[in-house]
Amino acid sequence: EHFRTSSPPKVRLCVHCLQAVLPRKPPARMEARTHLQLGSVLYHHTRNGDQARGHLEKAWLISQQIPQFEDVKFEAASLLSELYCQENSVDTAKPLLRKAIQISQQTPYWHCRLLFQLAQLHTLEKDLVSACDLLGVGAEYARVVGSEYTRALFLLSKGMLLLMERKLQEVHPLLTLCGQIVENWQGNPIQKESLRVFFLVLQVTHYLDAGQVKSVKPCLKQLQQCIQTISTLHDDEILPSNPADLFHWLPKEHMCVLVYLVTVMHSMQAGYLEKAQKYTDKALMQLEKLKMLDCSPILSSFQVILLEHIIMCRLVTGHKATALQEISQVCQLCQQSPRLFSNHAAQLHTLLGLYCISVNCMDNAEAQFTTALRLTTHQELWAFIVTNLASVYIREGNRHQELYSLLERINPDHNFPVSSHCLRAAAFYIRGLFSFFQGRYNEAKRFLRETLKMSNAEDLNRLTACSLVLLGHIFYVLGNHRESNNMVVPAMQLASKIPDMSVQLWSSALLRDLNKACGNAMDAHEAAQMHQNFSQQLLQDHIEACSLPEHNLITWTDGPPPVQFQAQNGPTTSLASLL
Repeated sequence: EHFRTSSPPKVRLCVHCLQAVLPRKPPARMEARTHLQLGSVLYHHTRNGDQARGHLEKAWLISQQIPQFEDVKFEAASLLSELYCQENSVDTAKPLLRKAIQISQQTPYWHCRLLFQLAQLHTLEKDLVSACDLLGVGAEYARVVGSEYTRALFLLSKGMLLLMERKLQEVHPLLTLCGQIVENWQGNPIQKESLRVFFLVLQVTHYLDAGQVKSVKPCLKQLQQCIQTISTLHDDEILPSNPADLFHWLPKEHMCVLVYLVTVMHSMQAGYLEKAQKYTDKALMQLEKLKMLDCSPILSSFQVILLEHIIMCRLVTGHKATALQEISQVCQLCQQSPRLFSNHAAQLHTLLGLYCISVNCMDNAEAQFTTALRLTTHQELWAFIVTNLASVYIREGNRHQELYSLLERINPDHNFPVSSHCLRAAAFYIRGLFSFFQGRYNEAKRFLRETLKMSNAEDLNRLTACSLVLLGHIFYVLGNHRESNNMVVPAMQLASKIPDMSVQLWSSALLRDLNKACGNAMDAHEAAQMHQNFSQQLLQDHIEACSLPEHNLITWTDGPPPVQFQAQNGPTTSLASLL
């Protein structure tokens, strides 16, 4: 124990001492405990998996023959199944956990912990139905042993999986029940607030998944207040009297990062990109500090999701070179963890596709989106990719057959594949854009007015700005200058507030031409100057991005992300259509 608790731990000496116990033929209880300690030390501090497994298997075997020896028995089972999973022997871990669950019903803490562990294992295997069943069993067991707190944890975890499965009919009553349990539970203030954070995070992400950026605001505000309350509370060292209550959802610091993360998701969807930037910086700083002391894989997941969102913001605000470097950062994080890569590969290719559009590499954009479609099973992401791929085909102008087939799959008027308000509004916009390019202006106006109606209802600022400027363009082409001006001026104001560089570029060009047509020479000159400035900024950023070695990522469409990038000789894409 002295060697184990030294700083740093003297693992070799600790193992020597424990091994010295075994040849002396100690009593069964001591033998089992020694095997458990050896297995645990070897598992946590060395790469000696075979020896660790041997000791844990012996501890599990011996302890099953000894009555009232729960701690050693179930800790051995829990660690051993963890080790099996690390060695990809999931099918050996499952029956072991099932057996431990079956014989632990008289030990509430271990019974709950093992149920959580098996549910987690099924979740990692994407068998969410089995995981939900186990969490339901856990919730009922916690109710029977009088632990409303752990019952809420089981139910909230089940709610999270049901949201992942899109089983919205089952989610709503479950979340209502959770809300009642959380409000009625009287216990440790930190535990109560952390349940509220879990509950509110589920509600906020549910709204954001549905693209309801305005409706989510009250929940998001509550969540932000809740995390402020938690940060003022002191951790009491008093342990709960009910052993089934000995759980917590996430450490306080992780919850803090998570609340920053959902705030960034909201700001990005709503088009408050400077706010998204501010919270991303805060969250990434906090993550860097945490990762020095804590190697929990959830921190890398948080980091990747934050980067995914800020990359999209950068592409909108005209910082493509920074976005590209951050895409490369996501690649590096995914190289360190195969699981992270399998969960985020489709998103990575989607981001590369968006980058390709921004630097006008349309063939590469198509290849990236096609790869992303092959890799995703997530319906909202699928609809997002198809919408962007349709915009690529519209710009290329000669892909009508493929375009019609795509538009049919995301028809906002009929059987739209997802319940997202935001994606349906975007599908109307894409239809409007296509009709505009085909010269069917009345049809385009109908689609764009639908987008405007939907985007105004939920404060989707970017879609509002894009629809206004496109409507302004249509009225300009039709010779209705007054109506065109009524659209373009608010589009410009909104685009400056976001800020959305390409909409500002487009609006300033329209304002220049409108004022010239109306004989307003001063205003036309001012708009031309603005257009010139935006063009210059975009051009410099374009050249910088295409000169980066990471620009070669646009050709990667297969396998794990590449490790090295060759330097580029400069941009190879046409700038004409960009400006």
